[in-house]
Amino acid sequence: MASRRSEQQAEIRLKVMRLISEKPDMSSRQVADAVGISNGSAYYVLTALVEKGLVKLENFKKNPQKGRYAYLLTPKGIREKSILTHNFIERKRKEYENLTKEIEALEEEAGYIGKKSLHTGSKRQ
Repeated sequence: MASRRSEQQAEIRLKVMRLISEKPDMSSRQVADAVGISNGSAYYVLTALVEKGLVKLENFKKNPQKGRYAYLLTPKGIREKSILTHNFIERKRKEYENLTKEIEALEEEAGYIGKKSLHTGSKRQ
């Protein structure tokens, strides 16, 4: 089982990869703001993705600001994004199932039997 920290890092990588696949011309500051991390963290994540070969940098040829780059997912990056997405969905499904069970147990404990369930909105028998 993955640690909570590695899950958070994977989630941040996924968010960053989704962002740059939608808008490759985002700056690291824009990525940081959109993901909710510091600019230094965004730079670190983007650099790590480039070093792993998941993202490549490309200059804007026609841009008057020659220092501007586009972050583009590589084929390897597209596969990694797909894997991260699959893992994220599976993790969230398990969390949902566990929360559903916990809510049902709490409702039962609190005497919601025969009353309208707060969780499902339906009557419990």
